Amino acid sequence: MAAKPKKRDDRGFTSEMAFMAHLRSPGTDATEVSITQALAYAIQLHQAAQLDAAEALYMQILDAVPEQPDALHFLGVLQHQRGQSDAAINLLRCACALIPNHPDCHINLGNVLAETGQYPEAASAYRRALALAPARADVFNNLGVVFRLLARWDEAEASYLHAIELAPDTTSAYNNLGLLHAARGRIQQAIQCYDLSIARTPGNPDSRRLLGIAYYTLGKTREAAEVFRQWLALDPASPVARHMYAACSGKNVPERAADDYVEQTFDRFADSFDTQLQNNLAYCAPQQVVGALAQTLPAGFEPLDILDAGCGTGLCGPLLRPLARHLTGIDLSAGMLAKATARQCYDTLLKAELGAFIASQTARFDAIISADTLVYFGALETVCAAARKALRPQGVFIFTVEQLPSGDVETNYRLNPHGRYAHGKTYLETTLTAAGLEVTRITATDLRNEADKPVAGWVVTAMAP
Repeated sequence: MAAKPKKRDDRGFTSEMAFMAHLRSPGTDATEVSITQALAYAIQLHQAAQLDAAEALYMQILDAVPEQPDALHFLGVLQHQRGQSDAAINLLRCACALIPNHPDCHINLGNVLAETGQYPEAASAYRRALALAPARADVFNNLGVVFRLLARWDEAEASYLHAIELAPDTTSAYNNLGLLHAARGRIQQAIQCYDLSIARTPGNPDSRRLLGIAYYTLGKTREAAEVFRQWLALDPASPVARHMYAACSGKNVPERAADDYVEQTFDRFADSFDTQLQNNLAYCAPQQVVGALAQTLPAGFEPLDILDAGCGTGLCGPLLRPLARHLTGIDLSAGMLAKATARQCYDTLLKAELGAFIASQTARFDAIISADTLVYFGALETVCAAARKALRPQGVFIFTVEQLPSGDVETNYRLNPHGRYAHGKTYLETTLTAAGLEVTRITATDLRNEADKPVAGWVVTAMAP
């Protein structure tokens, strides 16, 4: 969120106008306050993540002064946090029109446009901000991200270098320049950028994560393991360092990714998840699992009680909704669930670990769908047995996992250097059958792209008797 608004005398929007806001704290009476006081309190609530209260107060301010630009601005930020990005963009554009010389307003508009994939419009907003505040390294950094996503490589590189020139210790600009080099196949140059970032901020986890990724992209898993070992030595509590060290070193490999690893990883990427997967990685697992479900349904079927296990941001939701009587979504990431809530497709959304939740249900669902979630499980015996228990007769369990290489027939599953598990077809068949499920189809497919190469996977369909 941008800085608190300051008093302005150009149009008097934050002047000490009389305003009755029924502000209550425990043990206090309603108090008459000024617009400025009400706005300051609303921002305080907003920064404390009390979004309902902040929204109500922003709305009260706008009822009194419909063109109060700061209330429009910060309400726009809040609406984006709630997943209502179209409304957020409208509010932010109104605020920008009212206070065209306020760079933070243009920056936040650019941020929302960028996060919703409207890259040319985001670039325009950032450029307007830079015309007002040409020394803002953070805005040059953001502009570089947009140019990279537009494949305008030279402009992206120039923006990052300008950000670094303005603020030489800005680690995110080095990291982003490294990502740009990696996207252009210049992995060694990317490594140099991450090393520079680490030299400036040794404890920065992003730089170490990206450096490890760069090494294993080059096939240098030993070097990647050493990066994650050093990170783990600096921060023994880091679930990401712990998981990635196991993935690259082969030491202390867990049967599945730890809850804190999954939660931290996906909370971090919630805002950019949809854009990255759909626009940049050709992600198609949701369409594949829902297509597999449709193939199992007879003509004239009754709507189903469906569980979207590991629903993430709810990409499966709009596809499942027409088939569902009741659609439940579960996920470990609160950030992802906030995005799923905004889709308004689910009857129930719960923060829960997939295996434990399914195990707690008995004959509740007609279908359990899981798109690209069981890639964080190695051993599948427990979750398959839980699915059998949770399904009604003739219920279906449909999921995607990544493929082990075809020649690796002796291995059931393996944790790969990128941190996800791959599974063998024979292991899937054996495990599902042992759980009392009938394997009806295992289809080879490409789930998405990674490092410009397709990721081979399985779409698995099994049925309860």
